[in-house]
Amino acid sequence: MLLNYQQSGQGSHVVLIHGLFGSLENLNVIAKALSENYTVTNIDLRNHGKSFHSDSMNYTVMAADVLELLNHLNINKAHIVGHSMGGKVAMQLALSYPERVEKLVVMDISPVANKPRHSAIFKGLNDVANSAVTDRKAADEILAKQIPELGVRQFLLKSFAKNEQGQYQWRFNLAVLDQQYENILAQLDENDSCLCDTLFIKGNDSDYILAEHRPVIMALFPNSKAKIIHGAGHWLHAQKPLAVNKAISDFLASN
Repeated sequence: MLLNYQQSGQGSHVVLIHGLFGSLENLNVIAKALSENYTVTNIDLRNHGKSFHSDSMNYTVMAADVLELLNHLNINKAHIVGHSMGGKVAMQLALSYPERVEKLVVMDISPVANKPRHSAIFKGLNDVANSAVTDRKAADEILAKQIPELGVRQFLLKSFAKNEQGQYQWRFNLAVLDQQYENILAQLDENDSCLCDTLFIKGNDSDYILAEHRPVIMALFPNSKAKIIHGAGHWLHAQKPLAVNKAISDFLASN
């Protein structure tokens, strides 16, 4: 089955991959900027957005999904840009199919196993799913009991939409994401390193990329460098879109 995607712009190819609980809409701010110079393919990962649902959720199958879409679109080689979980998918793609990746941009995630940090979010999402709410305002009130940050709730509610029967539900496959959460946190499955030019972009206020991750990063991606975005956390592209877009554009354009 093919992933849902949107294409814009013209030129050499860039693929954008969103993070957990997200959809391709999350990276529209990057897609819009890059489409001035590139053909941008913005995708929904499996169990997210308008893509298919599946009981399997790990980086090997998610990278294979992206490869299948590249083949379908006759994209032989592309720059790959991923945020958070999507950054891990991007790294897995580069490690498993290095011949298909031109340059790699990884936003605020490293290849190591991540610590669990979404228990309150899962509780809030399940509380909404198990209630009979008929609008986003009611859903937000339920979420607020677990998630005090308005920005996080607004992000999550972008995926709360009416189904064909006119009932509100989560677009992402909440049950599978909950069941497969350990796989989403897991270290990448790698047999080799990827020699592609790689840029890790870190939000200065985020702890998803740490100094102790550097040996693993350099072992897997020896041609990598880092860019720190000040005044930004994990959602760096939403908080500092101009700085993030400039970092990505400058890196892709460099020789």
